[in-house]
Amino acid sequence: MAQSTLYHDGNRRLQDEFGSRRIADRLEQVTTRTAFTASDTAFIGKAILFFLATADAEGRPDVNHKGGPPGFVHVTGPAELAFPDYDGNGMFKSLGNIAVNPHVGLLFIDFERPRRLRVNGTARVNRDDPLMASTVGAQLIVRVTARAIFPNCPRYIPTMRLMEPSIYTPRPGEAPVEPAWKSSPEFSDAVHPRAEASTGE
Repeated sequence: MAQSTLYHDGNRRLQDEFGSRRIADRLEQVTTRTAFTASDTAFIGKAILFFLATADAEGRPDVNHKGGPPGFVHVTGPAELAFPDYDGNGMFKSLGNIAVNPHVGLLFIDFERPRRLRVNGTARVNRDDPLMASTVGAQLIVRVTARAIFPNCPRYIPTMRLMEPSIYTPRPGEAPVEPAWKSSPEFSDAVHPRAEASTGE
């Protein structure tokens, strides 16, 4: 097989130990792409959550859940997607990592009709992005240029149903709801002011 987009020596050693190199190569050949398909775009456009993996300058990993209303993640080009950064706990773990190491991994999961899609690429963060004006609640926009887009077998995803959306999801014309922990005695005197965010108007 030609130069691999997905695999390095560590992957290859385990593939050879378990006799799975052939299927690993076939999966890369058949399912891995560098541009979003119409199906990918529709799937991402309906997502209300995904998981974002980042690492700092020394390669120490971190993973975070990102959530929002359907359509909060946009496919903005053949190999690009964008999503908003909403007000959070002020740690800026993910975005801080992106500032020093742009390599990211995104995992989209549909728990109701088990399916998952992975996007590996490089990210950049912008407070002056054109999407700011139309994205309610955004304090920054993150754009990801995909290096590899590929589905995974969904067999270990449990089937779950959405009971109700998060009350903290930004909504047009509504004041943001603050989480209770911000007013607790341990944190109330240290909470940062909410950043000015887009109203989407």
